[in-house]
Amino acid sequence: MPGYQKSPGFLYLQGTKHQRKTLFDEEREDITPCMPFKDYPDAEKIPLPRPSFHEEDIWTCFQERRSVRRYSQKPLDLGILSSLLWASQGVTASAGRYLLRTAPSAGALYPVETYLCINRCISLEAGIYHYEPTSPVLELVAQGDFSDELTSAAFGQPMCKKAPVVFVWSAIPRRTMAKYGSRGIRYIFMDVAHICGNLLLAAPALGLGACPIGAFFDDEVNSILGLDGVEETVIYMASAGFPAE
Repeated sequence: MPGYQKSPGFLYLQGTKHQRKTLFDEEREDITPCMPFKDYPDAEKIPLPRPSFHEEDIWTCFQERRSVRRYSQKPLDLGILSSLLWASQGVTASAGRYLLRTAPSAGALYPVETYLCINRCISLEAGIYHYEPTSPVLELVAQGDFSDELTSAAFGQPMCKKAPVVFVWSAIPRRTMAKYGSRGIRYIFMDVAHICGNLLLAAPALGLGACPIGAFFDDEVNSILGLDGVEETVIYMASAGFPAE
């Protein structure tokens, strides 16, 4: 069994370190770029209402942020869902061809895509949805109850079934790696951490709870979302909803 210094994780960290002496002499990795945005042109599109802002003190949100795993049966409404999506990855400004968002991204490349597994939401059927932030709309990827499948893929963690919504974030690595090479993988995971952090702070501001989820069978979740696991793959999840009394 390999020790720390022989592990794939250690070798990756060592192999992607910047070295002052060699930084500008290294051969650039030839990674073909890809489209900066993803959409489902044939999918049903549900327009999202403008997010509503509450006068919640950000310091209170820090104080109240906890991982909430038990949820009431109360469904979310589309307005609350829109606010959560905007807080995590909403477009806030433009800079040339770049659309800047609430969470930072290395090179403003935004390699992370947001999917929702909707279990209970007023005016939305249960199913898998993709967030298209430039419109903004939700795109229906697959209709139906996927809560049991997602729970099983997440090591049986019950909040995937009991929460009204589970956020699932995927990465399209080429978006970042075409510019930053293999080191870009570091930036992708930083990006998704910024996104999830925003969600975790927005939740208590809206009277909700949320819980990040890092343990799952990657390709089982990819299969639920219809992703190939190569050009696009799941990297993080989070449940959200009204806390149980």
